[in-house]
Amino acid sequence: MAEPTTTPLQSPLHDRHEALGAKFSEFGGWMMPLEYPTGVVKEHAAVRNGVGIFDVSHLGKLVVRGPGAVEFLNETLTNDLHRVGPGKAQYTLVVDDETGGIVDDVFSYYRDDAHVLLVPNASNNEEVRRRLVEAAPDGIEVIDHHRDYVVLAIQGPRSDEVLAQVGLPVGHEYLSFVDAPYDGADVIVCRTGYTGERGYELIAPAAVAGHLWDELMEAGAKRGMTACGLGARDTLRTEMGYPLHGQDISPDITPNEARLGWAVGWNKPRFWGRDRLLAEREAGPRRKLVGIVSTGRAIPRPQMSVRLLKDVPLGEVTSGTFSPTLRKGIGLALVATAVNDEAEVMVDVRGRPEVFQITKPPFVRPSVRES
Repeated sequence: MAEPTTTPLQSPLHDRHEALGAKFSEFGGWMMPLEYPTGVVKEHAAVRNGVGIFDVSHLGKLVVRGPGAVEFLNETLTNDLHRVGPGKAQYTLVVDDETGGIVDDVFSYYRDDAHVLLVPNASNNEEVRRRLVEAAPDGIEVIDHHRDYVVLAIQGPRSDEVLAQVGLPVGHEYLSFVDAPYDGADVIVCRTGYTGERGYELIAPAAVAGHLWDELMEAGAKRGMTACGLGARDTLRTEMGYPLHGQDISPDITPNEARLGWAVGWNKPRFWGRDRLLAEREAGPRRKLVGIVSTGRAIPRPQMSVRLLKDVPLGEVTSGTFSPTLRKGIGLALVATAVNDEAEVMVDVRGRPEVFQITKPPFVRPSVRES
């Protein structure tokens, strides 16, 4: 008897993507646009040089609410919410308490001491929710709004122009967010993104998603805005060295190994995995995540072997792609800590040893903080 299959979820904007001729791919249990007829390279260039729009509604949406919500999250997630405050967003990690491995990387939106919105990755939304529910004290709710809201990312140097055209607020500082009325609903306008460019992410009720998308597309048409899929999102984030959960970070990789110690509140007395991570940091992790750039024309791909010499294995590629900006192959690789951060290494590209230079990301200068 055949095993039952689960039909992938669809964004409330699925019909809009179909009308634009999108090619779809399943991602995190959702059927999302991979690319449009314009192609990944042109979508990528639109974000770097003008403006692009992404539907990333597959991302999770969890509201942690109740007296002491911020304190509860501060005792579970790695980063320290007291470093920021109400109206600010923060990158943080959900770490397994026993192993120190990264269960997920999450953006937290600190509304007030009793209300925080968490945005996990699509495939990890339920696992993050489960762990928080099990740990939550009386009075703290963890509410799943995964399918109730859309998330639209408007990214690029002309993103402010597009949002202003539809009456949404712009110009607030990086890693902050504001509420704005739109079509009888409240839209959260966040100065965050995953491309390295100046831009915004809009979290809006599904009921207004169609109208919001149509107005943004109309405003963007006058500014050369391009609809972009997950293919361009991947090339853009790789150029920044931003990790992707399931490839560059995972339950088998710790924040120390991923070089994400800046997202850990080391001075906090409690958070999941604290003892394990402090011990590892003191002893030194055995692996580290590095950037690699091709010295020739080779393009790295995940799981390709990385070697110092022909017979000296060092690790493997975790993410790899062709950089449309640099016009060469780039990637991230998890290698032995002893490897010099400026060494040349060999990557096994389909049976051929190709030379790559280890480097520190980002590969392309980010403009995400520019005013």
